[in-house]
Order: sequence, then structure tokens, then C-alpha cells
Amino acid sequence: MPGRAALFSIHDVMPSTLDATEQIAMRLREAGIGKITLLVVPATGWNDATLERLRCLHNQGADLAGHGWRHRTERIRDLRHWLHSVFISRDVAEHLALDRGGVVKLMQDCHDWFLEQQLPPPSLYVPPAWAMGRARRDDLDILPYRCFETLYGIYDSDTGCFQRSPMIGFEADTAFRAIACRLWNHVNLRSSKKPLRFSIHPGDPGLLLGDDLDGLIRQDWTDLYYTDPVPAAPY
Repeated sequence: MPGRAALFSIHDVMPSTLDATEQIAMRLREAGIGKITLLVVPATGWNDATLERLRCLHNQGADLAGHGWRHRTERIRDLRHWLHSVFISRDVAEHLALDRGGVVKLMQDCHDWFLEQQLPPPSLYVPPAWAMGRARRDDLDILPYRCFETLYGIYDSDTGCFQRSPMIGFEADTAFRAIACRLWNHVNLRSSKKPLRFSIHPGDPGLLLGDDLDGLIRQDWTDLYYTDPVPAAPY
């Protein structure tokens, strides 16, 4: 019987994280996982050499997705943003510093960047720290992406449906984050038979939950891209 369906994404793909990204992608392929999605941050100093490495990863089977613009916010806009930064995002939730029009422009600029670099246009957009900000569903429907990921699931603009799905992560650089992530993962691993989303950050293998990540990717999974049809869940 095939393993549980799962989606594997590597976040924060930029020139400074390419070495780690390539190593994680190789570890996933060694574990039999070929369908990997790379969340690419455009305005982070890409050049011809690093773009060629990104194309190589794509040619090896990785899908490319948009992931913000700079992956940094220069100001805290309001109390909601401050609370999000303290408990989840630190300084990366750039959508939360923008008004509605600014968020839509950022997502469009991100998509345009792929075309300007002669990279495949992404069908998936994931806001940094899953914080979509003030964008509304009708804004998403006119943007050139098909799917949008949030903390709790995936919105498909082709169908107008939001599909809840569990997610696990491993970005734990403090004891508190390790406890919180491990508890979150425990709940989500057992919460449903829907496809499980693996959220992997470049530094995760060397952090406190690196062994958890290594053990989980070596289990039996049916790997999916975000736009693949979802197979029926096993009973």
C-alpha cells in the first residue's frame, strides 16, 4: 500500500541558502522523495551563477514557487504584526507591514521576477511566515498564481476552494521553539489522513529537530506537487 500523501517544500531559497537547499534536496531524493517545491525569494542578490544553480534544481525535478520579495520587514505596522513577530515570524512577515494594494503588488512583482529571469512562472505563492496580510480572496483570484498556501491549508483559485491540510515544521533554534514545534508536529501528524505538508527551512538539519526531520523523511510517503490531484486517503 502506498504511503500517506505528502508535500515537501524548502523555504527561503535565496543565494545565501543555496548550499543548504541543494543538500536538503539531495537528502530528500536519497529518501525517495522526488517531488520537491522550492520557495524562492526574488530580491536577495541573485546573479547568473546562482540562477543557473536554481535552474539546475528545477531540471532535477524541483518545482519553483514565489515566496515574498525580500523576506524581511523594515517596520512593525501594528499590534497584530508585533504579536506575530514575537511568537511566529520575527522579522520576516513582510506582508504584515503593507496595505492591501502593497501586498498585491508584492505578489505580482514576485511572479514577474521569474519571467524576467526566464524561469518557469510559479503556480504557487507562499507568503513569508504564511502571513498573507490584508489581501482578500478576490485579490488572489486575479493574480497569476493558481495556489496560495497559508498556515492551515491551500487555496486553489481555479476552483475557489480552500483545502485544510496539516503541516509540520522543524525550525527550532531555541528550547522553547523545539518544544512548541514538536507538540505541533505530534498533533498534525495524527490529525487527519489529508496530505501532510513538510515545511523545511535551510538551517533545519542543524537545529534541534534535525533528527526528527531526518527520521520522518525516511518514512514511506507518496510525494506530491502542490498542483497534483490528491489521491484518496487510505483507510
